[in-house]
Amino acid sequence: MTHADGFSAWREKLWNAAVAGDEYAAADAALAALDHDIPLETLLLEIVAPVQARVGSEWETNRISVAQEHTATAVNERVLAALAHHPAARAAAASGPATGRLAVACIDGEWHSMPARILAEVLRLRGWRVDYLGAQVPTPHLISHLHRTACDVVALSSSIATRLPAAHAAITACQATGTPVMAGGAAFGPEGRYARLLGADAWAPDGRAAADRLAAGPLPRPAAPRQAVDDLPHLDDQEYTMVSRSARRLVRDVLGDLQERIPAMAAYTPQQRRHTAEDLAHIVDFLAAALYVDDAGLFGRFLTWTAGVLTARGVPAATLLPALDLLGGRLEDFPRASGMIAYGREAVRAASSPDPPSSSAADDDHPLPGHGKTA
Repeated sequence: MTHADGFSAWREKLWNAAVAGDEYAAADAALAALDHDIPLETLLLEIVAPVQARVGSEWETNRISVAQEHTATAVNERVLAALAHHPAARAAAASGPATGRLAVACIDGEWHSMPARILAEVLRLRGWRVDYLGAQVPTPHLISHLHRTACDVVALSSSIATRLPAAHAAITACQATGTPVMAGGAAFGPEGRYARLLGADAWAPDGRAAADRLAAGPLPRPAAPRQAVDDLPHLDDQEYTMVSRSARRLVRDVLGDLQERIPAMAAYTPQQRRHTAEDLAHIVDFLAAALYVDDAGLFGRFLTWTAGVLTARGVPAATLLPALDLLGGRLEDFPRASGMIAYGREAVRAASSPDPPSSSAADDDHPLPGHGKTA
C-alpha cells in the first residue's frame, strides 16, 4: 500500500464515523493512525482537515443534510480534542523549541472555527505557546488579550467573505498594539489577495504553511497606525457604507418587489418567506463585502457557489436573476454596485443549466425558494 493510499483509507474511516455521528469510532480511527506511525501534524493536515472539508462539499452538493453536516463537524471537533490531549501531542510540544507566544482567533462573527483550531494544534507541535481564543472573538476582547499577554504574533482566521470589514478592523487594531498579524482562511480570497489588500503582515493557506513562514523568521513589526481608507481609497465613494447601512431596508424592499412581480409568492409558507428573506440578505451582504474590497469577482464567486447549491437541490440557478434585477434597480445610482450586480448576473447565467429541472411545484417561477442554506 502506498503512502497516499494509506491516507485515503484513514480519511475514509474517519469520514464514515463522522457522518454517522460516532465520535468513539472517529477517535479510535484517528488514534489508530497515530499508532501506524503517521505523524500528528500530518494526521491533522492530511486526514482530519480534508475530512472536514468534505463535510462542507457534501452538504453543498446535497449529499448530506444540514443535521449530518453539524453532527460530523461536532465529531471532528471531538477528534481534535482527543488528539490534542494524546501523549504524542504533549511530547511533541514539550520537546519543541521555545518559539514564542501566539494568539489564534476567529474574526468577530466568524463561527467556522475548525481551521483555526487545526492551526493552533500544528503551531503547538512546532513549539509555540498558543492562546486559542476560538470562534467569533470580538476585536476589543482580542486587543485586551494582546495587552495582557504581549503575544508575538496574532493569527486571524475567517472563512466567510462577509466578515472582511471586521477582519480589516481587527488587523489594524492588532497592529496598533505593535503585534504583527498573519491571516488565513477562505474569506481572504484566492492566494490570500484580500489579506494583502487589508494590510496583514503575512498570509498562509494552511497550518503547515503558516508554521513554516513563522519558522523562517519573525514577521515585520507593523508600521504606524492607519485608517481603513488608507488601505482602501475607493471607500471614499461611500457605496459600501450606504449599502451596508441600508441592508435591512434593501432586503425588505426587494422582497416586496418580488411579491409584486411574481404572484405565486402569495402561496409561500412562512418558512419559505423566511428563507427567501435570508437568501436576499446573503446577496446584499456579499455585495457589500465586494464593494468593501472593490472586487466584483468576490460577488460573482458567491453567486456561482449559490447557483451550485440551488442546482443540487433541484432549483434552477436562474431563480436568482429576478432578485438581482430588482436589487440593481434599487441601486442604479451606485456605479460600482451596479457594475457588480451586472457581473453577478453574468456569473449566474454562466452557472445556469441549459435544461433546468422542473420536478417540484416549489420551483415554478419562484425566486430564491427556501432551501435552508446555512453556509
